[in-house]
Amino acid sequence: MKVVMVLLLAAFPLYCYAGSGCALLESVVEKTIDPSVSVEEYKEYLQRFIHDEKTEAAVEEFKECFLSQSNETLANIRVMVHTIYDSLYCAPY
Repeated sequence: MKVVMVLLLAAFPLYCYAGSGCALLESVVEKTIDPSVSVEEYKEYLQRFIHDEKTEAAVEEFKECFLSQSNETLANIRVMVHTIYDSLYCAPY
């Protein structure tokens, strides 16, 4: 499951590349990683992207995966995400 989360986070810069706006992307990533954001708050924030029950269940499960991680793991994920944002390939965007 950790591999899936890492791959999803690694794919986020491509979302930025698509022209959707990096401010929104960075905000969603930060709320995903932040252990103080509950599943309900997370769902409320992403409500405009949730169109059916399957998507809602996936969002809940995704956030719960991050809530079950240690603070050390979350800090490492945050470092990885910022490394991706600051990488040579994402810098032009």
